[in-house]
Amino acid sequence: MAWGRNDHGQLGNGTNSDTSVPVPVQGLTKVVAIAGGLNHSLALCEDGTVWAWGHNGSGQLGDGTTTNRNVPTRVEGLTGASRIAAGANHNLALVGPSGSGGVVMAWGDNATGQLGDNSTTNRTTPVRTQDSWTGEVTTIAAGGDHSLAVTSSDSRLHTWGRNTSGQLGDGTTDHRPAPVPVPGLKGIQLVAGGREHTIVLLGDNTVRSWGANGSGQLGNGTTTDSSTPVTTLTALTGVDKIAASLGGDFSLAN
Repeated sequence: MAWGRNDHGQLGNGTNSDTSVPVPVQGLTKVVAIAGGLNHSLALCEDGTVWAWGHNGSGQLGDGTTTNRNVPTRVEGLTGASRIAAGANHNLALVGPSGSGGVVMAWGDNATGQLGDNSTTNRTTPVRTQDSWTGEVTTIAAGGDHSLAVTSSDSRLHTWGRNTSGQLGDGTTDHRPAPVPVPGLKGIQLVAGGREHTIVLLGDNTVRSWGANGSGQLGNGTTTDSSTPVTTLTALTGVDKIAASLGGDFSLAN
């Protein structure tokens, strides 16, 4: 079900009219995961296929075109997907048996390297992110224009894409068109990407964050950006869920 703004067809109900009540997305059954980008939507079905609808100016629907769609269209060439993530205008999918890790595929906007294929060329169908890690990927996430993957080897985090505010956590503000590791972080349980910041939950239930901090979204008592992980000031206990706003500048933990 979907509701709200629909000027690009992002509600998937066959119209471009806004709605203030939930409406069914057309033609999808056995959906096991959903994700929302800036003006597009994404769904993973039980059979491992991925479907997308809404704005497609950068190829973020993955159907080989840049034509907007107001009903779901199948992402080309993806089978056996087990996880999905949506950025502002790009997407990621983890392809492989659920729970056992796999290959990261990406498509859509790539102006700052957020697809991780060592280029800055937009892709209208999925391409494989360069494997620069040891072990398999177990978790993926997407920020506004950056991407994140946790690997099975020590639960390390790798990041790529836009880095203007240090959201990649590698100690620089250089964009990265291929994955780089975040130094010093291991034991990552969860990761979330905001518009220009990143937060992670570690195995000891502590939260680290980095990137843009103009509104205090890093939670460390300052409004200074950081290109390396910082610890939230308030003691957070029993955390098992985290989230970061894709369109705004705030973070959440539960």
